[in-house]
Amino acid sequence: MGYRVAVVGATGNVGREMLNILAERAFPIDEIAAVASARSTGLEVEFGESGRTLKCHNLEHFDFAGWDIALFAAGSGPAKDYAPKAAAAGCVVIDNSSLYRMDPDVPLVVPEVNPDAIDGYTRKNIIANPNCSTAQLVVALKPLHDAATIERVVVATYQSVSGAGKDGMDELFEQSRNIFVGDPAVPRKFTKQIAFNVIPHIDVFLDDGSTKEEWKMVVETKKILDPRIKVHATCVRVPVFVGHSEAVNIQLRDELSAEAAQNILREAPGIMLIDKREDGGYVTPVECVGDYATFVSRVREDPTIENGLSLWCVSDNLRKGAALNAVQIAELLGRRHLKKG
Repeated sequence: MGYRVAVVGATGNVGREMLNILAERAFPIDEIAAVASARSTGLEVEFGESGRTLKCHNLEHFDFAGWDIALFAAGSGPAKDYAPKAAAAGCVVIDNSSLYRMDPDVPLVVPEVNPDAIDGYTRKNIIANPNCSTAQLVVALKPLHDAATIERVVVATYQSVSGAGKDGMDELFEQSRNIFVGDPAVPRKFTKQIAFNVIPHIDVFLDDGSTKEEWKMVVETKKILDPRIKVHATCVRVPVFVGHSEAVNIQLRDELSAEAAQNILREAPGIMLIDKREDGGYVTPVECVGDYATFVSRVREDPTIENGLSLWCVSDNLRKGAALNAVQIAELLGRRHLKKG
């Protein structure tokens, strides 16, 4: 016996990936519904490689009663309006927006890192999916924290335009094409030209000079991993279509050599260690697209601080950073609580 699953925001980048991953991982489904905004009602989206298509239901009129799980990938506005309605109807919501992440009554879950946190879902019948850049970071940090206790993390991100949705991907493509033919590269989605450029600005600026994306990484890492860890982030948008990269500097309480860290990461769940000290002995965003893993490379000791390590971390932000993590949460929910399939 399987589940009745609704994917809300099924026509977007993340919603489509959710449908793909549910099929790829053979999630036990008795019935699947694609749900989207009124303007997408009736549009068809693919489900799996069998050629099966689903017609989109209108979110405004969709009845969540009798559905087991709703994967929301529709943004904070629809999540605010419809996630509580779905939850009240008995459907467990796994939400990809930022709306519920810091709600103390909503667990923020990365299954490889804090699976026990999911047990708190019954307070609101909602589970939050973390920010894409946070998800891959905590997967890489968790085994090192268990081994030697992380005290401080400084991270610089190199985030792909797909993190800004289809409009961001279209803008990179159009600007790149325009530059090659001598046309102006006018920014619309981003604050400055993104083609052949980098922009140290994601989301809105806060009073302390940080951006909201940087704030998310700080508070979400603390909630998921350990509130005692000090985190400082600089988030940068780069001209890459898919795949987020991070340069991570870590200060540990206890001594841990680079070799020991490599051995720990090599065996850790969700991580693929590719770390050869030679040309090409590391992973870049292009190589991680379509993969489930969080890739770690360039593990080395930092001699400028006591018990310091640095590493390079890459992941497909549409997968582990969003859709895959949501499906993994659904799998964990099924194993621990819903008991079907």
